[in-house]
Amino acid sequence: MNNVFVYCEMEGNRVADVSLELLTKGRKLASQLGCQLEAICAGTGLDGVEKQVLPFGVDRVHVFDAPGLFPYTSLPHTSILVNLFKAEQPQICLMGATVIGRDLGPRVSSALTSGLTADCTQLEIGSHEDKKAGKTYENLLYQIRPAFGGNIVATIVNPEHRPQMATVREGVMKKEILDENYQGEVIRQDVAKFVPETDYVVKVIDRHVEKAKHNLKGAPIVVAGGYGMGSREGFDMLFELAKELHAEVGASRAAVDAGYCDHDRQIGQTGVTVHPKLYIACGISGQIQHIAGMQDAGIIISVNSDPNAPINTIADYVINGTVEEVIPKMIKYYKKNSK
Repeated sequence: MNNVFVYCEMEGNRVADVSLELLTKGRKLASQLGCQLEAICAGTGLDGVEKQVLPFGVDRVHVFDAPGLFPYTSLPHTSILVNLFKAEQPQICLMGATVIGRDLGPRVSSALTSGLTADCTQLEIGSHEDKKAGKTYENLLYQIRPAFGGNIVATIVNPEHRPQMATVREGVMKKEILDENYQGEVIRQDVAKFVPETDYVVKVIDRHVEKAKHNLKGAPIVVAGGYGMGSREGFDMLFELAKELHAEVGASRAAVDAGYCDHDRQIGQTGVTVHPKLYIACGISGQIQHIAGMQDAGIIISVNSDPNAPINTIADYVINGTVEEVIPKMIKYYKKNSK
C-alpha cells in the first residue's frame, strides 16, 4: 500500500500524547505524498480506541486487542509490526522516542533491514541525488536531528530500504485535531495470525508507574537555568522567580551535569522539549542541543552576561547582565506588582 504508518503507544486504553503528535505530522506527510495515514493500536481492552485517533486524519486504524499485549513486552509487539509491515509494505513508519519506542524501533528495523533514525527533531519530504550512482530519488523522508554531540544538524535519508523509520521525542511535534468527525476504516486484526504463542513467554508480574513531579512540558511559562547559575543555591533564585510567575523551572544539560538541578528538569535534545508562551533563559549559553528543546517558545528572554552567547541570536529580548544582579530585581519587581 506504501502508506504512512504511526505506531500508537498505549497506556491502558489511552493513546499516548507523543503518538497523537506523530499522527498530526503523519497526516501532513501523507497528504504531501498523496497516500493514506494508518495507525496501529496494540493493547488490551481497546474498545472504541479508534475515536481517539480518527480525528487526527487517520484513514485506517489497525486494532490488535488481546490479553497479552498490555503492559508492553518486546516480542508480541515486534511480531505485530514486522508481520503487518510485510503485508502492507509501508513507505514510512513513525513512533515515539520513548522507552517503548527505543526498544521496539530497532527490533522492527533490524528484522526488516530498513534502517532507523532516532530522536528526530524535524521530518520533511524531499528529493535526494546520488551523484555517484547517477540516480535521483524523489519523495524521500528527510529525517533531521542533531549529530556529533549536537555540533551539526544532520539530514538522514534512506533511499533504498522500506519502511523509512524514525523516532521522535514527545513535545517536538504539535498535536492538532484535523476533523472531529473524520471518517476512517477500522480493522480489528486477528492477533493470533500475527503473534505466535511463544512470544508471550515474558509476563509482567508487577508494574509501577510514577507520575511526573512537575508539568514542564505543558507549562505556559518556563524559567530555565544554565551552568551560569553557578550552583544549586543559584537555582533557588529561579524557583523563587518561577513561584511569582506561576512558572516551571527547567535546566540545561550543563547545569544538570554539574548537579545544580535534577535530571527530570533537563530541556533539550537529551531532555524534554517545551513549547511555552514565555521562556526565560538564565545563564544559558545556548548550545544546539538545548535550543532544539525550546526554540518554538512564543517569546524568549535571555539573561546573560555574555553579549555573544548563542542563545541571544534566537532570543526576542536580551538582558545583558549577571544572573546574580538581574534575577533578584525581577523577583522584587514581580512581588511588588503581583499584589
